[in-house]
Amino acid sequence: MRPSSEAPFEPINMKRDKRVVINTQAQHWMASPAAGVWRIPLEREAKESGEVTSLVRYEPNTHFSAHYHPNGEEIFVVSGIFQDEFGHYPAGTYIRNPAKTRHAPASDSGCTLYVKLNMFPEGDREPLRIDTHNARWQPGHYPGQSVLPLHGFGSDRTVIMQWHAGSTLPPQSYDGGLEVYILAGSFYDEWGEYGEGFWLRTPPGSSHQPATKDGCLLLVKTGHITQ
Repeated sequence: MRPSSEAPFEPINMKRDKRVVINTQAQHWMASPAAGVWRIPLEREAKESGEVTSLVRYEPNTHFSAHYHPNGEEIFVVSGIFQDEFGHYPAGTYIRNPAKTRHAPASDSGCTLYVKLNMFPEGDREPLRIDTHNARWQPGHYPGQSVLPLHGFGSDRTVIMQWHAGSTLPPQSYDGGLEVYILAGSFYDEWGEYGEGFWLRTPPGSSHQPATKDGCLLLVKTGHITQ
């Protein structure tokens, strides 16, 4: 038998005690095992299994056979229309498919998704479908901030935050870490400036003081990172 020429897989950004910043708009899309589906890996435990965070792009008229994810699937539709046998989900839809649920994902028109796989807290079994364009926003903790809660279980929280132009927040600390995907606009802190399409992950115990010049819309997760 001839030895395989394929290089062994190396985990991607799985050292969660490290700060990671990725400008996804500067990354190359990589082919997935499914024709017409492309990915930008942000963190990945194994080649085609384990914990994964990625951007996923479906070309038009892409359809999958039914499958399940061992420990759940979390999706935010960034653009286009995503679909499965249970419905059609336009940009701005937040989806949670709990562990061992099945579906047949597809997109007739094409779409881009922010996806997290196999990271559900033990006992979290609630399926969710939230159209964020028709959900109720709440005032944030600070002036110039609005919050749309999406999901909470234990210390794990997922929200959309809107920071209005000129907003400056006091120093923020995150016992369970912070993960941000910038949907629109930009913000900055003492470490740098981050625009639309940036993904940031900071470890438990991290802190920063964020502010925005022109406003921004953020998908934010806190309290979920273990090292």
